[in-house]
Amino acid sequence: MKQNWKTTSAGIAAILVAIGSALKAFTDNDPATVPDIGACIAAIMAGVGLILAKDAGKAN
Repeated sequence: MKQNWKTTSAGIAAILVAIGSALKAFTDNDPATVPDIGACIAAIMAGVGLILAKDAGKAN
């Protein structure tokens, strides 16, 4: 399977940012901070979609 490194790295970055923001919200000492689980799951799914995306090839 041939993938473009740009979309793969964007997918990995999206997953890392989603997990990082959720972990930050869980581990801060403010009880009023509630992580948005729905947004985290959506960002992870988007990241997986970017990793699995089939990139368009050049038309020759």
